[in-house]
Amino acid sequence: MKINTKATGISLTPSISGYLDKKIKMLKKFFPKPEEVLINVEVGKTSERHKSGNIFRAEIQVVCGGETYYAEAKTDDLYAAIDIVKDKISYELSSVKKKNVRKLRQGGAKIKKILRGIKRKK
Repeated sequence: MKINTKATGISLTPSISGYLDKKIKMLKKFFPKPEEVLINVEVGKTSERHKSGNIFRAEIQVVCGGETYYAEAKTDDLYAAIDIVKDKISYELSSVKKKNVRKLRQGGAKIKKILRGIKRKK
């Protein structure tokens, strides 16, 4: 997995970087060949003006096998935004994986049904 990290409006401290790496590496289980996956992560403050405190944003873009998956989260805590965006992207990736497995099984069931319908010639 190749992970590109970008910080906008904040400095990327070692603790933030370590936390991001720990959360992003959990996504490895969704890919059969993790070395072919590109993950772009961006964290930072939003540029909008807010009356009550800072609003942090985290976004993840995953590129694998010609497919692109994207998730974004905004909260008042940076670490919470990272957790939320990780949960969103893992939900999206798991739903795609489940869909692919379901289609594979349905195709196998159709082939099995066709093969049962073929009668042997004597």
